[in-house]
Amino acid sequence: MPRPQTLHPLKQPLEELYRTYNHRRFVPPDPLQYVYGFEDARDREIAGLIASSLAFGNVKQIVRSTGTVLSRMERPAEYVAHATAGSLCTEFAGFRHRFVAVEQLSAMLLGVRRVIERHGSLGDCFRAGLREDAPDLRDALARFVAALRQDGGGQRNFLLPSPERKSACKRLNLFLRWMVRRDNVDPGVWTGVPASKLIVPLDTHMFRIAQRLAWTRRKRPDLLAALEITGALRRICPEDPLRYDFALTRLGIRPEGDMERFLRACRARIAPP
Repeated sequence: MPRPQTLHPLKQPLEELYRTYNHRRFVPPDPLQYVYGFEDARDREIAGLIASSLAFGNVKQIVRSTGTVLSRMERPAEYVAHATAGSLCTEFAGFRHRFVAVEQLSAMLLGVRRVIERHGSLGDCFRAGLREDAPDLRDALARFVAALRQDGGGQRNFLLPSPERKSACKRLNLFLRWMVRRDNVDPGVWTGVPASKLIVPLDTHMFRIAQRLAWTRRKRPDLLAALEITGALRRICPEDPLRYDFALTRLGIRPEGDMERFLRACRARIAPP
């Protein structure tokens, strides 16, 4: 008879954390809250790309900028289908999110329009670049970004970083988590993309926790750090390594989050006898 599988020592505390925090009431002020406002998958994927792309800087500014853009789009898919360079520059004249201005936003949205014209949806475009034998989604993400950049004028765009340049691509990996996973928090808009191949969207909260748990020895939250941390999470939950991502980051965001207590519970389980 096959031997019963031994659970990873951190499985229990992580599951407890997941049960505590993986609920929609803990999402705000995460820009993911805006994606829930759209029912159609075609609208949700565009809203998700916009919301995740603007997820840098002060959280109040992120929420304000995301709301400003999406408030102009009753139906994002329909809006983008009729967008032109001229109409976007007029619609979003004066828009600025930190150092990102209307030109970069417009280029991304034009890229979205032309990718959808060619592939049918953002999800179809991403799946077209996915290889079954790839260990993760790095190459598929690079192809996806290249398609959006090419159809948006081909220029480098801060809103669309690429793993080819060794970027951790935190915001795009966050977008992929939203699109691929499905639970109380992640809407899981796409099918046919394995959750097992997702890469952690590495923010400062996750990086700090990962360093404390020795999931990475990197000094900077770069692509190699993201891959090391994803590998550690994959050993705990091979089929869904990002299962605990949202809950873990709440420890650094929520005022009641007790990171030190959680870390003590984890260390007690992995300490040598």
